[in-house]
Amino acid sequence: MDQSETTHFGYQTVAASEKARKVAGVFDSVAGKYDLMNDLMSLGVHRLWKRFAVSVSGVRAGERVLDLAGGTGDLSSRLLSRVGPKGLVVLSDINASMLGEGRKRLIDEGAIGNIAYAQIDAEQLPFRNNSFDCITIGFGLRNVTRKEQALAAMYRALKPGGRVIILEFSQPVAPGLKPAYDLYSFAVLPLLGKLVAQDAASYRYLAESIRMHPDQETLLRMMEDAGFERCEYFNLSGGIVAVHRGYKF
Repeated sequence: MDQSETTHFGYQTVAASEKARKVAGVFDSVAGKYDLMNDLMSLGVHRLWKRFAVSVSGVRAGERVLDLAGGTGDLSSRLLSRVGPKGLVVLSDINASMLGEGRKRLIDEGAIGNIAYAQIDAEQLPFRNNSFDCITIGFGLRNVTRKEQALAAMYRALKPGGRVIILEFSQPVAPGLKPAYDLYSFAVLPLLGKLVAQDAASYRYLAESIRMHPDQETLLRMMEDAGFERCEYFNLSGGIVAVHRGYKF
């Protein structure tokens, strides 16, 4: 890694080699309260966003799915019922604390046989070419240092005919939404983080990282540059969140 290379951590400029460590610190801090905070921050709407992402994934019985940055297992839990006993879902995350929370949750739900766990970096997927029918990444791409490298890795790991599903915060497009959303993001989210997770700084980073993430059209072009075809996106909640989908042919 080029030691002079820089990237962003929220609004800070940091060495690229340092971003993963800083992001790990955020998620080590919030892992135990992650699901509760998601419910509070979105008033439960994050469940609808994730349900929609799974609905457009096209995942069918017997398929192999990689859930990148899967954290506490929300998407994996929904995907398991789709792949059935003859399929496989690999719940993965770069962060051991988050992956541990996800593993505990899925075990509590009775998931066995068609689930596997992997602590991996989305930029360097340790799988053979053409391994998966679908790859999902929910609210994780914005934390990746080299997004282009991660997209290329996803493309390589997908089978021909496979698809990638990217669920991520994006840029509001509904008229008049942005000022209210900014106020909520920078005033309410850190306060919630302080009161519930005893960590205002991590939720301030959340708000900043969303603003630094590529907008809908930019991410679509990045997917196309990585080789994906028939790329499209679906705006949810006025563009606060978007689901991008692309195919490997």
